[in-house]
Amino acid sequence: MTALLRAEGVSKAFGGVQALQDCTVEVEQGTIAGLIGPNGSGKTTLFNIMTGYERVDSGDVYLAARKITNQPPQRVFGLGVGRTFQLTRIFPRLTVLENMLIATQHGAARARNPLARAGGRAERRRATELLEFTGIADHAGALADTLSYGQRKLLELSYVLVANPTIVLLDEPAGGVNPSLIQHLAARIRELNAGGTTFLIVEHNMDFVMGLCSRVTVLDYGTVVAAGPPAIIRSDPRVLDAYLGVVEEDDDAGTR
Repeated sequence: MTALLRAEGVSKAFGGVQALQDCTVEVEQGTIAGLIGPNGSGKTTLFNIMTGYERVDSGDVYLAARKITNQPPQRVFGLGVGRTFQLTRIFPRLTVLENMLIATQHGAARARNPLARAGGRAERRRATELLEFTGIADHAGALADTLSYGQRKLLELSYVLVANPTIVLLDEPAGGVNPSLIQHLAARIRELNAGGTTFLIVEHNMDFVMGLCSRVTVLDYGTVVAAGPPAIIRSDPRVLDAYLGVVEEDDDAGTR
């Protein structure tokens, strides 16, 4: 398979802290890939670099054959790379539908009032279809800050999907979400993937990752320590030492 998204030899430091060191991660087209590691291992930093929110110190990022290293986030998004965040980025004082209508303007010139540019029949139809797909259409008229945490995650996913991205990077989609919504989210990801959307998922919930992903990459202290199918990753002693024991402790403590 062809690598749709690839970070090659990426390094990034913040002051004296080396967040990533010569890190190479690739996501094959048409797959659901996982990125795991203990807190502070560099997962979100890598996401930020892949999507233009952080600049690399060295190394490169490629979308298929196109180098996108240090491109601004809007440019990366416009090329087909969507992403969500650990803490959802929605407009809490707007309704769910209004959030989606703003998303339909992602490619338009900036306006003082994006809602004035949206709201046409096609935009509303597209927004409603996606809200129905993610299962929150019944909340279309509700203010976004009245949604549960899991529903906010679904709204953010809906928002990203408006742009028809070729690859979606999900940052802890199951974190803080109840089990029934986790299963609902997993089903939506599988359905999108069957339709051709590629995914890279950062997540601490091992059942979620191992049940969805065909390939998992493990980071520890900013370097790749293992990569392969879930069955191999589960039994890799470097992974067990670096990460899997930490997950159990985190879960017991109620952390994300």
